[in-house]
Amino acid sequence: MLEGHAMSDHVHLCLKIPPKYSVSNTVGFLKGKSAVQIHRDLLQERRMTGLRFWPVGYWVSTVGRDEAQVRRDIREQENWDKNQGKLFE
Repeated sequence: MLEGHAMSDHVHLCLKIPPKYSVSNTVGFLKGKSAVQIHRDLLQERRMTGLRFWPVGYWVSTVGRDEAQVRRDIREQENWDKNQGKLFE
């Protein structure tokens, strides 16, 4: 993970994934392992069968020359969201 920021309703991550791993398997792995950890540590739930945490789906984009800008956007996402909310008040 190169960069990350958690919001109240979504998470932004900048990941570096070797070509031998598929994006879908990597995202599935991260969502699965983090859901188990959240259920165990934060929700004090030991039973995992039938539980859901993350919604189905995700959004992915490849990053090339503009990686620095993407990482900066991830860091500043919370401020951007707050400012956008003020535009609609």
